[in-house]
Amino acid sequence: MSDWLGIVVQGILTGGLYALFAAGLSMSFGILRIVNLAHGDLIVLACFVALMVVETLGLPALTSFIFVVPAMFALGYALQQGLLNRVIGNGELPPLLTTFGLSIVIQNSLLELFSADNRKLQAGAIEVQSLDLLPGVTVGWLPLLMFLCAVVLLALLHALFFRTRLGRAFRAAADDPRTLSHMGYEPKRIYALAMGTAMAVCAVAAVFMAVRTQFTPLSGPARLLFAFEAVIIGGMGSIWGTFLGALLLGVAQAVGAALDPVLETLAGHVLFFILLLLRPQGLIAKGK
Repeated sequence: MSDWLGIVVQGILTGGLYALFAAGLSMSFGILRIVNLAHGDLIVLACFVALMVVETLGLPALTSFIFVVPAMFALGYALQQGLLNRVIGNGELPPLLTTFGLSIVIQNSLLELFSADNRKLQAGAIEVQSLDLLPGVTVGWLPLLMFLCAVVLLALLHALFFRTRLGRAFRAAADDPRTLSHMGYEPKRIYALAMGTAMAVCAVAAVFMAVRTQFTPLSGPARLLFAFEAVIIGGMGSIWGTFLGALLLGVAQAVGAALDPVLETLAGHVLFFILLLLRPQGLIAKGK
């Protein structure tokens, strides 16, 4: 019994990382109304930015947050202002094709710069240290730290959306963009701030991903798929729905891997398909 409890706990902790992957995509869906097919590749790009920061400055891996987060915020803001704002409002297809093209550009640029070799950030002792959480259940400090960061970050996003003027502007952009002008905001600037915030969240996910697993320039599509499934399971535009969807996805993968390693990814896809059939609107309503 304790073995299965440990498997579920490990799946929940993995879900914390998936929640970080998915939070930025949820913002793209909920505020910008675009399906960002480059989302996974932008996460991988942030992984390589963290790698360059660590190798150039000689910093500990986890301290690269202080450089990667603002860099990705600036990149997200610039992408939205310079590229995506030009295609928003012209139907669903132009943003889809634009982000698909951006995905290809990022992947091929990273291949040219870094080759297809596997890379990984070394974080030292925290990667192997563990904690006896319950009798018979041991968890690693690194997965636990990722999970706690996901909870804190999503709580901060929730507070941003529902307790600040900028959050009200974000919600107005999602519900009725025309009201933004009446509120004294420039809609395109709000969209850019939303994308910058989404990319800052992706930067946090990327640093943890780079420490926990190996990555290559072609790792983006898998991260996009995990994020997409978590968002759809939880409910598009719902912060805590996305979190719940990510946890369920992580648990499904952990249980599948325990039954047979080849079932790890498939188990998550099966869960996604079943919940999509049973509750296509997601588990939690938007805005919760």
